[in-house]
Amino acid sequence: MAHPWKCVLGFALGLTTPAMLPAQTSSAPIHWVGSWASSQQIPEPQNSLAPEDLQNATLRQIVHLSLVGKTLRIRLSNAFGTSPLHLTSVHIARSLNPATSKIDTASDRTLQFSGSDDVLIPPGADYLSDPIDDPVAALSDLAITMHIDAAPAQQTGHPGSRATSYLVHGDLVNAPELLNAKTVEHWYMISAVDVASIPSASSIVALGDSITDGHGATTNGNDRWTDVLARRLQQNPSTHNIGVLNQGIGGNHLLTDGLGPNVLARFDRDVLAQTGVRSLIVLEGINDLGALSRMTAVTPQQHQQLVHRIIGAYQQIVARAHTQGIKVIGVTIMPDTGSDYYHPAPENEADRQQVNQWIRTAGHFDAVVDLSTLMADPTDSTRLLPAYDSGDHLHPSPAGYRVMGEAFPLTLF
Repeated sequence: MAHPWKCVLGFALGLTTPAMLPAQTSSAPIHWVGSWASSQQIPEPQNSLAPEDLQNATLRQIVHLSLVGKTLRIRLSNAFGTSPLHLTSVHIARSLNPATSKIDTASDRTLQFSGSDDVLIPPGADYLSDPIDDPVAALSDLAITMHIDAAPAQQTGHPGSRATSYLVHGDLVNAPELLNAKTVEHWYMISAVDVASIPSASSIVALGDSITDGHGATTNGNDRWTDVLARRLQQNPSTHNIGVLNQGIGGNHLLTDGLGPNVLARFDRDVLAQTGVRSLIVLEGINDLGALSRMTAVTPQQHQQLVHRIIGAYQQIVARAHTQGIKVIGVTIMPDTGSDYYHPAPENEADRQQVNQWIRTAGHFDAVVDLSTLMADPTDSTRLLPAYDSGDHLHPSPAGYRVMGEAFPLTLF
């Protein structure tokens, strides 16, 4: 079956002027590229750790890398913290099995920060580790283990990890296994892993909501649609130097804060600040459409105003990405009729169709992937195909995520 996509030629490129040229150095700078990333937010009460959990605690978290590298650096985050965050030590090691806390102790390395083993991250800030020579393979699992001496006043994290994290008391950052650990399916205080790569290497940011975050995917299975895309890129010799950065947040909106900041508010941190990004995939809007009349009926004028504002948000995304020479790939919003959460009415479906028609129209995005058509039931285009449906008629199943990840022509990148 042909892929339902089309490319639109042309996107704005920034020009380099003599005043912008880098200073001369004795050696070529490292070309950093993102191999893994996650969007940061304030964890909801049910997804945050109790303060006593983070008193003199060791936290081991597993991330799945998309890109190979011989040298790497870790980005830690106190983006939503209200006071400095002190980590007394941070280690990395190869995970032996992401479903356990076991690491390969021969691969254990201590990260440093400006030459020190500990780091004090200011409130509202991210912090890069010093580069460390530590070869990692593409599609491999990396354990990041940190010791926290005192619980932060406000936590920063990513609730939708679809990965198990392990927590014990005491300083056990280099332990082969964290015995009797508390386990949670969330990430905290880690936002990216960058690798040194060749100058032509780059990364793709996938900007989205729970469908990008992977609601319905397998815990520790790495079968989100972004994982499928990353595997395909690695299998193709012409794209194996491209990483995939999942910047999805469950429940996220284009226009309003909810679970995480709205897309326009988080755009600079989650897209423009990502390392080596040259392409952006945008799959957002279903939560804006669904929330409009979830609790009460609204007027036809309010429906039209929402469609207008969603399109305006897309235009903002494209304009802001183009200022940095980033190609933007729009994705049509998938069907959700039958959703028990949004119980969309015909008016909501009409809004979705209007937005999708705008996305498909040439000249708006640099390219379009029509997942709405691909994922729909041929007998009822307002519903997900049952084989791709997780069961809630809103989120895909792992089989659906596989089809989504396979729908992106690698020639786009």
